[in-house]
Amino acid sequence: MTQNNLIKAICAAVLISGSLNAMALESDRQQPIQIEADQGSLDQKNQVTVFTGNVIAKQGTLNMRANNVRVSQDQAGNQTIDAQGNPAYFRQMLDNNKGIAEGWGNRMEYQSQTNVVKLIGNAKIQRGGDMAQGEAISYNTKTEVYTVLGGNAIGNKNGRRVTVIIQPNTANKK
Repeated sequence: MTQNNLIKAICAAVLISGSLNAMALESDRQQPIQIEADQGSLDQKNQVTVFTGNVIAKQGTLNMRANNVRVSQDQAGNQTIDAQGNPAYFRQMLDNNKGIAEGWGNRMEYQSQTNVVKLIGNAKIQRGGDMAQGEAISYNTKTEVYTVLGGNAIGNKNGRRVTVIIQPNTANKK
């Protein structure tokens, strides 16, 4: 994929996916977080919580599923969340009747300090009929910038290329 085509694919992914954090139901952020798992452990000294086995996390309309989830917090209060699954999955309703966003990846990472969410390994995100997939998808919740990477971009010579599907805008048709 040429650099120009990669830029087009990234721009398309930004347009189709929208801002999950900005467009997610505002009321979700005010809801309690409920986590269910086969097992959980907390290391208060090191500020690390680990959930293993069929982990289900819910906050309002946000639902996340993974095999294992590790949450850590540094002394400044910055959090890192690492979810592993086959695949790890999230689903969330979006504000303004914009539908539902769903994402999959072998691994999901979130770092509060950088505001970056990553879907890694067989990464896919979709909203309605719009979809972007690649080996990795990175999203900055503050700047609302997506980056979709194919196999070659992450050093996997046999990995697949970026795929983006954008549905026509029917609102502008007469």
